[in-house]
Amino acid sequence: MENFTKKEIAFLKKINTPLKVQDFLNSLKFNFEKDEKGFVKDTFKSPLRVLREGNAHCIEGAVLGAFMLSLQGYKPLLLHLKTTKNDFDHVVAPFKKDGYWGALSKTNHSVLRYRDPIYKNIRELALSYFHEYFLTNGSKTLRQYSDVLDLNIFEDNWKNEMQDMWGIDEELDKIKHYDILNKKNINKLRKADAIEIQASNVVEYKDAL
Repeated sequence: MENFTKKEIAFLKKINTPLKVQDFLNSLKFNFEKDEKGFVKDTFKSPLRVLREGNAHCIEGAVLGAFMLSLQGYKPLLLHLKTTKNDFDHVVAPFKKDGYWGALSKTNHSVLRYRDPIYKNIRELALSYFHEYFLTNGSKTLRQYSDVLDLNIFEDNWKNEMQDMWGIDEELDKIKHYDILNKKNINKLRKADAIEIQASNVVEYKDAL
């Protein structure tokens, strides 16, 4: 197992506010989970691997963000946003500042991004993603949010593991989740407008393969 160098830790510690951490996450290329030949290769890289490889998808960015916040005294937390089966879940790194919750988020799209710490509780924070979460036909898909997962429950190697960390992914699935909607609410949902759908198609990084 490899470790962070002193230079790497010093670099990460200079990124010393949630705003700066989010800027750094945005600067990382998006991990489209493809190998050199363009074949899909599922990954769940540790903060060390992400830092050295220079790319991340949502859960990898969330874990790196949580780790970077932990260097500033925050708890390294994850929040799982669960969708309908025909959409993709999302994971963010929530943080609490001055009594209010915000979140770091790594995404390639114009939505589901950073949240300023203005939310009173985790439910409020999770609900802030609801109206942005929709398919290309406008159907809104966010259904549940999880308890926060403290990465300190895992052995320290989550920070510098060189193998994919599927154990964290499994734990996120197992922890308690809370429904956002009941069936009556679901049936009354309005679809996203055409202009919202158009705006959501903006991407930060294009898949080169």
